[in-house]
Amino acid sequence: MPQLIIFRHGQSIWNLENRFTGWTDVGLTEQGIEEAKEAGEKLKGFKLHKGYASALKRTQESLLIALKVCGQENIPVVFSKALNERNYGDLQGLNKAETAKKFGRELVNKWRRGYDIAPPHGESLKDTVDRVIPYFEQVIKPDLKENKNIVTSTHGNTMRALIMHLEIISPEEIVKLEFNTGEMRLYEFDNHANVQKMVQL
Repeated sequence: MPQLIIFRHGQSIWNLENRFTGWTDVGLTEQGIEEAKEAGEKLKGFKLHKGYASALKRTQESLLIALKVCGQENIPVVFSKALNERNYGDLQGLNKAETAKKFGRELVNKWRRGYDIAPPHGESLKDTVDRVIPYFEQVIKPDLKENKNIVTSTHGNTMRALIMHLEIISPEEIVKLEFNTGEMRLYEFDNHANVQKMVQL
């Protein structure tokens, strides 16, 4: 059975500072590095064939650290902006609490938790789904059909998009799901790349 392991990157500098990060390319904190190492410990015992991450260094660093820890740093890895975090537009770099004061908590909550409501010059979760899922279907799924085990270091909203697709979760339900940095899920597929099982690691 081919396997897909998805985990959220380790804590970034702007996660720590409670800022909207989006496409801003910030690195990991010391805690984030440790979370990536913990992800690597969880990957021990899995035979991995390929890794994926976004074009942003927090997922790339998390993936490479995890692969080194589990002793599989030599597998091919692919970085793609299709797997980037949701673009928060004008909110990027702003402190979340300060943003709520500036624009109003209700409006900011709609931007953050509405499925198809985008912040100014940014993306909604639906926009993120619309670029992540075609990439999964066209690039990652063929790997699974070739019986390869895949690991993907990803972002909170990219993770929502993938999980919504894999577990057939409604837009109303997916926006309620939160994923901690370093959180990991394992999916097992049949030979036609249909999900058979999900395990929280």
